[in-house]
Amino acid sequence: MSDLIEMRIISAVRELLTGKVNELLGDMEFYIPLVEFGDYTGSDVVVPVIALVSCERSEKERLIFQDAYFLTITFNIPESEDTELKCFTYAAAVGDALKMNSTLSGIADRVVITGKKYNKPKKENCGENWEMVLTFRITVEGMNNVS
Repeated sequence: MSDLIEMRIISAVRELLTGKVNELLGDMEFYIPLVEFGDYTGSDVVVPVIALVSCERSEKERLIFQDAYFLTITFNIPESEDTELKCFTYAAAVGDALKMNSTLSGIADRVVITGKKYNKPKKENCGENWEMVLTFRITVEGMNNVS
């Protein structure tokens, strides 16, 4: 079951976030909480939610056996005076990490960020988190998507 392409994509994205993205965040001149996965709470780390939203094939993609997966990563960032900067920094770190590994170590043919959304709390200083959502298009062609 772990050979399913969907599971491989999610695993590769998690590795990208906890590997290269954390490395880039650690090199910053100012403190940015690192990305972790698990049962963490507080402001020392950020725990993003990775969701594989859909998989589509256009008529052309059916001919070349290309699947287009759409994935989102949602970061919930506690409100502080520099939260907006943190949102932009996470987005930039993920983008830079993808430039260095645009195939998720060979699992995909191409990964691109198709959207960035920054949502601030409806009411300031009320204890709600900011939400930053990155949307990706991941294409997998030919024999790569055969389990």
